[in-house]
Amino acid sequence: MSLLLQIDTLSVAQEGMAEAVPVEKTLSIMELLVSGGIGGQAIMLSLFIMLFFALYLYFERLFAIKKASVIDVNFMAQIRENIRHGKIDSAKMLCAQTQSPVARLIEKGISRIGKPLEDINTAIENAGKLEIYKLEKNVGMLATISGAGPMTGFLGTVIGMILAFHKMASAGGQIEVGALSEGIYTAMTTTVVGLIVGIVAYIGYNHLVVKTDKVVHQMEGNAVEFLDLLNDPA
Repeated sequence: MSLLLQIDTLSVAQEGMAEAVPVEKTLSIMELLVSGGIGGQAIMLSLFIMLFFALYLYFERLFAIKKASVIDVNFMAQIRENIRHGKIDSAKMLCAQTQSPVARLIEKGISRIGKPLEDINTAIENAGKLEIYKLEKNVGMLATISGAGPMTGFLGTVIGMILAFHKMASAGGQIEVGALSEGIYTAMTTTVVGLIVGIVAYIGYNHLVVKTDKVVHQMEGNAVEFLDLLNDPA
């Protein structure tokens, strides 16, 4: 009898230990992203829209700037040869056939040949400003997204924390710790996504600025070479 009682007691103890073993809770990334309620989902949607536009703007500008930086290494040599031999029309045609900011600057200068050098320089500078504006088109949007992304994510976190504490207050102190912690880490997810969007946009913006500066230096160098050619055509 006592042996059976001991066996029963051991079984009950083992069952209690089994119940006391915590079950590991797993949460997929998708569940984490959509578990913030309507407000959290709206914030997440806006962040992903920002990320999409940031990537689109980055690659669109990158390809445009890369195309603008391509120019024949013999371009200025051919321009110099045509101008020295008085073949102004041939030089203009060469510029028209070369689709690049440098060629458009030189074409603007060639069209002013015969006028004072100061007028030619001013025309080239104005054309250069227009080309720089084309290169920097929509790049500022990346800078805006790099700042707006983290702030939007932080807004979602603040909203989530307010809702979590409101739930705590409404429960009269009877809220479960698990439910509260779930709401908090769900709210923090918006900050993480916002920071990712901001970092991607910030890196993309600075990379495009560096690429644009290289094209600008290329234009300045060729413009100076063209003006030197007019000063000393021989």
